[in-house]
Amino acid sequence: MKKAIMGKKIGMTQIFDENGKVVPVTVIEAGPCVVIQKKTVESDGYNSIQIGYGDIRPKLVNKPQKGHFDKFDVAPKRTIKECRLDDISGYNTGDIIKADVFAEGESIDVIGTSKGKGWAGVIKRWNFGRLKETHGTGPTVRKGGSIGACSDPSRVFKGKKMSGHLGAERVTVQNLKIVKVDVENNLIAIKGAVPGPKDGVVLIRDSVKTKIKA
Repeated sequence: MKKAIMGKKIGMTQIFDENGKVVPVTVIEAGPCVVIQKKTVESDGYNSIQIGYGDIRPKLVNKPQKGHFDKFDVAPKRTIKECRLDDISGYNTGDIIKADVFAEGESIDVIGTSKGKGWAGVIKRWNFGRLKETHGTGPTVRKGGSIGACSDPSRVFKGKKMSGHLGAERVTVQNLKIVKVDVENNLIAIKGAVPGPKDGVVLIRDSVKTKIKA
């Protein structure tokens, strides 16, 4: 990874490209982010930078966090993430990372927390099919059915797809394309959808896989 920035998901809209084709985009308010800490191979065993996004009142920061911010002489930030970069020589504590770190046409990965949907059954959570609605199936047809044999193996295998908590987990969408960058307003328009609700915090980084075609 060569560069990264945090931002807030504003919402989805559509824009027109140079050929007049409609492009669905997600608008991200990217940065400004501040470099809080810089870690090197000599001191920590690896290269990374710790960046902060979103202002927060000092009274809402606990003592350990306040000590961390005071140590590096930066204002308290609401969200902190550590990004391992190949080269951190161009970063110093207190530097500001803005949307211009990325350019139009670049391929990126977006990491966010998906929308929480609470407890969900197997049909909604795992796309199971319904049971038969005849021959004594019973009054419910949206169940999961059998979950295993009886005497052998006498247990339910780990990872069995069952009902449970759906969403509210870390999701990475890879190989998205940046359509437009508004440096003045710190906005980045990304083709397609990104995980999370509106106002959710996401991390944008350069793509780890082969770049997609425009």
